[in-house]
Amino acid sequence: MATQHATEARETETAERSGVYVYGIVPADVEPEEHAAGVGDPPSTIELVRHGEIAALVSDVAVDRRFGTPDDLTAHARLLDGAAAVAPVLPLRFGAVMSDAEAVEKELLEAHEDEFRTALEELEGRAQFVVKGRYVEGTILREVLDENAEAARLRDEIRDKPEDATRNERIALGEIINQAVTAKRTEDTRRMLTLLEPLTSLVNQREPTHEEDTVHVAILLELSRQSELEDALRQLAEGEWDGRVDLSLLGPMAAYDFVTKRAPEG
Repeated sequence: MATQHATEARETETAERSGVYVYGIVPADVEPEEHAAGVGDPPSTIELVRHGEIAALVSDVAVDRRFGTPDDLTAHARLLDGAAAVAPVLPLRFGAVMSDAEAVEKELLEAHEDEFRTALEELEGRAQFVVKGRYVEGTILREVLDENAEAARLRDEIRDKPEDATRNERIALGEIINQAVTAKRTEDTRRMLTLLEPLTSLVNQREPTHEEDTVHVAILLELSRQSELEDALRQLAEGEWDGRVDLSLLGPMAAYDFVTKRAPEG
């Protein structure tokens, strides 16, 4: 009897420590790929909790473990981005854990059924892409010096002189360059938005992540127009921005910038 009670206690304790991690909302007819894996070490198995026409991508997790490792973040994004390439996905913010599958169905899916279904319909055939550009340091510096006489004068003033003896001049030159790059970033972002305008009106301008960033925007695009986007960016990169800006395109991915939901209460 004591052994039975101990076993039951352990089972209860294990149940209390377990939970369901929720990645995002998808149409109910979606099936996880065989190799799909979620957060955890070893990676957890992805399952679906369905309610009517919608479903949640989930996996079992131990709630007493700490989330937030690089591997966890990568697994979260990889699963959602992989799903977004083939079906509409409403991503939940990282770290969404609920008590069990019944809570996912009742408290998340059933409680927000109409909202989720409408949002998925709006995302049908679309995914997010991120366009990022970074100035080529030498090229942008030459632009600033060619266009700004005071910057060129300061550059000549400090050339071949000790840093201590030209401290003020170096500070002044740095301020001029920073202001000039900021102005160029504004103009070049406007150029990018003009390029994207025929493809989509759903654009989110992100803050620069580096002082030499040229442009950083997320867009919601019809997947059928991905090749048009790639062609437009290629022409810009190989044309007027050749040797001036390094452009990159990420996607398709889940629409984080446009529809990310708050983490549900577990």
